[in-house]
Amino acid sequence: MRALALESRTAARALVSASTEQKNRALVEMAAALRASSAALCAQNALDVADAKQAGKNAAFLDRLLLDPPRVEAMAAAVESVAALPDPVGEVTERWVRPNGLEVRKERLPLGVVLMIYEARPNVTSDAAALCLKSGNAAILRGGSESFRTNQAIARALQVGLAKAGLPAASVQLVPTTDRESMLELLKLEGLIDLCIPRGGEGLIRFVVEHARVPVVKHYQGVCHVYVEQTADLAVAERIIVNAKASRPGVCNAAECLLVDASVAQTFLPAAGRALVAKGVELRAEARARAVLEGAGVPVTAARPDDFGREFLELILAVKVVDGFEGALAHIAQYGSEHTEAIITRDEALSRRFTREVTASAVMVNASTRFNDGGELGLGAEIGISTSRLHAFGAMGLKELTSQKYVVVGDGQVR
Repeated sequence: MRALALESRTAARALVSASTEQKNRALVEMAAALRASSAALCAQNALDVADAKQAGKNAAFLDRLLLDPPRVEAMAAAVESVAALPDPVGEVTERWVRPNGLEVRKERLPLGVVLMIYEARPNVTSDAAALCLKSGNAAILRGGSESFRTNQAIARALQVGLAKAGLPAASVQLVPTTDRESMLELLKLEGLIDLCIPRGGEGLIRFVVEHARVPVVKHYQGVCHVYVEQTADLAVAERIIVNAKASRPGVCNAAECLLVDASVAQTFLPAAGRALVAKGVELRAEARARAVLEGAGVPVTAARPDDFGREFLELILAVKVVDGFEGALAHIAQYGSEHTEAIITRDEALSRRFTREVTASAVMVNASTRFNDGGELGLGAEIGISTSRLHAFGAMGLKELTSQKYVVVGDGQVR
């Protein structure tokens, strides 16, 4: 692992001097190689999926793991979208002149070597590689055992693109083993690895944080709430909660809890409950919400205390009636994970209060939680959604994979 990291360190130095055109060419070639390898990628993925099914993994896990031709195409398109984005390296973000004539400016520079540790989702392999490459960072990718064959096939395709652009093969490296000891060794390599980004279940992230000696950007649970405020357009609110929960329940920006203002609960919950149940969602409601749903004949289960503040990652939704805006804020403050929170309202003053007072990496007003995603926010592919507040908070795109340095230009000034 140390030798692998040293190779990445050498590649990172080469990437600092790589031109935008060379990096973009590599990305375009990587996308082309992914498309050319689509059948091989899907064949290797089928083996991984078969093993996961035999191991009893649930439907949401299998959905995250699955590759098919449309998803391979989406991976390739995401890599191309990164090529189309402005290069952040060397960007001047601020400039000023001191009274003594010194020009001071802040410029973006790569972080260096980024270690990505992730589970299940094969598309993270290409997304992370593309984002690291464009931002001038060498990437060390450590995927999970459940997608090892798929990740190996993706990495081989990415290496083809790097070679055609004349960039070092070590710019993107896949850790060739999934044993835990190798991960522990990588996490000790301070001075060689500049940042670790773990992306997966809470257990993986806590393990990384506990053992890392290198800086870690945490991507903890996505306990996302949708709050239907009393002035909300209820048809809009129903459409949003169905999308936020049921469009892809196994992802971190899916809604896990519905909060409904007591003044609209009798009107909103029956129709919304039926729409959610029709999508296969199991509703776990506290007493007041359960009474409304049961009274309307909507199937519902009594919520347990630990159903609130829980990331289900499947077609299960906690439901609670709250007493006004303050009740919603209090619930989110107690149970939220600072990932994504949404309010459905027509009250502009309350929407401004919500965006100001709720601490989350993304706050939505009259929009689905599912939009907290790098691609949807215009960042191109994302490397993850940080729930840390240092050094990045929210969807991490190219700029979040850089740091900034001061550049001071004078004409002979001395202090």
